[in-house]
Amino acid sequence: MSDGLKALRGSAAIAGVATFGCGEAHGFSEMELLARSAHAAVADAGLKMSDIDGLCTASVGSTMWPMPVIEYLGIRPSFIDGTMVGGSSFIAHLLPAMHALQSGQCNAVLVCYGSTQRTATFGRREIAQARRWMDPQPYETPYEPFNPPSAYALAASRHMHLYGTTRRDLAEVAVAARKWAQLNPEAFSRDPLSIDDVLNARMVSDPLSVRDCCLVTDGGGAYVLVRADRAKHLAKKPVYVLGNGTACWNRQISAMPDITVTAASESGRQAYAMAGLSAKDMDVVELYDAFTINTLLFLEDLGFCAKGEAGSFVQNGGIAPGGHLPVNTNGGGLSCVHPGMYGIFTLIEAVRQLRGEGGERQVSGAHIALAHGNGGTLSSQSTAILGTADAL
Repeated sequence: MSDGLKALRGSAAIAGVATFGCGEAHGFSEMELLARSAHAAVADAGLKMSDIDGLCTASVGSTMWPMPVIEYLGIRPSFIDGTMVGGSSFIAHLLPAMHALQSGQCNAVLVCYGSTQRTATFGRREIAQARRWMDPQPYETPYEPFNPPSAYALAASRHMHLYGTTRRDLAEVAVAARKWAQLNPEAFSRDPLSIDDVLNARMVSDPLSVRDCCLVTDGGGAYVLVRADRAKHLAKKPVYVLGNGTACWNRQISAMPDITVTAASESGRQAYAMAGLSAKDMDVVELYDAFTINTLLFLEDLGFCAKGEAGSFVQNGGIAPGGHLPVNTNGGGLSCVHPGMYGIFTLIEAVRQLRGEGGERQVSGAHIALAHGNGGTLSSQSTAILGTADAL
């Protein structure tokens, strides 16, 4: 870790966050969901859209997505980042934005996303077909796997084989997420869910049942990043970026040397080093839970337990409300919201927890949070460490 990166610790703060249209947003386009959440996040920071001179955004369907977003929002940013590395993109945008702020290239960066994956006329089947051309995976696509579920099922099967992890352990993750969602009025799925419900649900890709898989929803999310000195004078309690790291080792899961060890082990190391903290310092943890196995892998790779021990770590409600580690306090991608790419929502929930805005799901005394994003099929990983002023 270079001294330059360490010097960025706490140099920027998230001043505004917002979501819009999470669940089913009939009649809205992806751009409209993005714009609604963007305007709400800017207002949450006590700013105007005319104050925004930096933009970070990404889309599954458009390689030139920043350009129509800029046009639609009517802004003229001096800093633009359209890096697309899947669902982790919006956490990976943090460090480039911090560099741009620190250099004086810009003063207020808007990071935003919108998707109508649930209600769009152009549906999931068409998107999957388009990806065969846009995102070729030469060692997997010819065999027509049912991806992404089959890739994650492969990782789950391997983890079970190596470490004795059970389907019940995976079910604990889904049930914990649902219990958090039941405390969150914004969550899409709030009905009761038991271990048996998960185990007896329709099998999607062995060993993952439909309840081991994330939701398919619409939704927009956005946050605003400014320099720390400015954040102190804005509308909301600042949440400082203490660390951020991004790593990518592969695109195809078949290219991973060990499908139970992800690049989160590297992105987490980078983020912890920049923050000068470790897993034991985290009060709240928000993980990209596209599938239940994700949560287990990331708990291990990010240092909350040893490799192979996540199954026992989550047993008996270990990550549910009242457990020993609050994980995915909004309900996660499994029960709250998952509009194609979920990463930005982990960051938004972490900010809300550190501001004390969690309502019934608020974690008492939360000062430091980890938000983690995953892209592709256990491909790109990005980790952020956030903190209140007490953590500086």
